[in-house]
Amino acid sequence: MKRTVKILVPALTLALASTAAVAHPQAGAHAHGFLDGFTHPFSGIDHLLAMLAVGVWSARQSPGQWLPPTFVGMAMAGMLAGALGMALPGLELGIALTVAALGALIALAARLPAAVGVAMVGAFAFLHGNAHGLELPTVPAAFGLLAASALLVYGGRLLGRAGPALAVKFSGAGIAATGMVLAAAI
Repeated sequence: MKRTVKILVPALTLALASTAAVAHPQAGAHAHGFLDGFTHPFSGIDHLLAMLAVGVWSARQSPGQWLPPTFVGMAMAGMLAGALGMALPGLELGIALTVAALGALIALAARLPAAVGVAMVGAFAFLHGNAHGLELPTVPAAFGLLAASALLVYGGRLLGRAGPALAVKFSGAGIAATGMVLAAAI
């Protein structure tokens, strides 16, 4: 019980520290420096939960070590596409659904073939990266965003490894429910 509290308290603190608002394209809403990019994933619960969830789920996959670098790499590709002006249709809904899907995978302790997991996480990351690239289209912001993304994904991986299986499943259910609430609000 004490171990579960030690693991869940930091995760819940991060989740509660983010705003309930979706952190996506709002022209002129942000500056475009490294710190702006770094803090951005922490400002919206959708990005925060998705990145933590990728890490948690990767810790429960075999082989899951490819999922974190896939997420970061494809987020970078999505950011570049966004910075170049490519706005994907249904982006907000897609991002909310990625949160729900990742939470469900964790809650169900789903194990997918490695190639399927990598393709899915890559597609999810591209969506998140595209939203970030539209909002923060500068190189310093992109580097900040990638650093924060890596921190969150690998932090989630540590939580997934250290957390008791039941606590991880419950957190996955909470993430899935939050994703569905976010999707319904769009």
